[in-house]
Amino acid sequence: MTVTVTANELASRAGELACLGPKTRNPRILQIVTRANVGGVAVHVVDLLRGLQDDFDMILATGEEGYLTEEARALGIECHFLPGLVQKIDPLSDLKAVSSTVRAMRKIQPDMVHCHTTKAGLIGRLAARLLNVPAIYTVHTWCFTKGTARSWRIFGPPSETVAARWAQRIITVSDANRMAGIRRRVAGPEKFVTVHNGVEDCFARAKPAVGKVPRIVMVARFVAQKNQALLIDAVNAVGSPVVLTFVGDGPLQQQAMQKAASCPAHIKVEFLGEQRDVTKILSSSNLFVLSTNWEGFPVSVLEAMRAGLPVIAMDVDGVREAVKNGDNGLLVPAGDLDALSDAIRTLIGDPALRERMGARGRLAYEERFSIDGMLRKTRSVYEDILRGHAPNADRDVQ
Repeated sequence: MTVTVTANELASRAGELACLGPKTRNPRILQIVTRANVGGVAVHVVDLLRGLQDDFDMILATGEEGYLTEEARALGIECHFLPGLVQKIDPLSDLKAVSSTVRAMRKIQPDMVHCHTTKAGLIGRLAARLLNVPAIYTVHTWCFTKGTARSWRIFGPPSETVAARWAQRIITVSDANRMAGIRRRVAGPEKFVTVHNGVEDCFARAKPAVGKVPRIVMVARFVAQKNQALLIDAVNAVGSPVVLTFVGDGPLQQQAMQKAASCPAHIKVEFLGEQRDVTKILSSSNLFVLSTNWEGFPVSVLEAMRAGLPVIAMDVDGVREAVKNGDNGLLVPAGDLDALSDAIRTLIGDPALRERMGARGRLAYEERFSIDGMLRKTRSVYEDILRGHAPNADRDVQ
């Protein structure tokens, strides 16, 4: 059978193909982070890399190797090391970091830079400004928050104010952080947008009311911010048998282990070290506690809520945006030993209350803190910024 195609039909089909335009590449997004250790920031960045890599060409640059770079490479993400990018204020290292970041960006040719954490935020935004690349900055916690190093509380606010001019948008992970930035006049309200953290769902679920001896878990690095020593003291003051499990490592772990060694026999304290996956540990616990001194918006609390655990946390910064006092957990003033002990005593003595609060936490996670919501809002910020900046034209379209 012979199929006849007229000249008009050929012209029409050619026009349809022309309307599709040439094949274009995805915009290149460079994620810059200071540290690569296991923690909330690293988990957040891995989620961005995994969740957005189909829409954008994601690249990672860090000041060290570790969990974050390992996870990124497993996803097929291109990684770059930035010499000099360290957490502390060090003028010589900082100059080296600016130089290495500029060199990396010239090689990568990103369409946009997304910076995380204070030092990477300052260095990354400066390098982006020097190369006229649009930049955004996610504030996981402000460097001038109470309890941070004195050097950061002095130099941090003016540095953040200057660097804010080099960013098209500043993402805060909580409304509390957004309002703090506005109060400190880091930037005007129009530059800020809140995108709450979200975590990927899993099948593991806790049974908060099950078990004779309540199991309490805390997931956090052993640093001054997290204040695990306060939780050990609080559990000792409760007077009832409990199993207290710490997940994480850090410079203060040995000190916490020494304090735990003096606990009475009815208090069992476990130190599990760094864990890449905490879902099984959370699902075998009855109660999650975060005795932190300050936070932006802790991922560990969301992981506990996802598992269906009731949460006791310090009423700091953005924590109250996830934990509603009396609903899915209890909030206590930061550093208040008596209040923390009372809250623990209340929940370990009432299995039904633990079960109800855990169910409410799971519902709050499903409604407000899924990873899909976080990715959707972040993607919207990216697209909004990229609309005003044409992709770099000096790279070949693949």
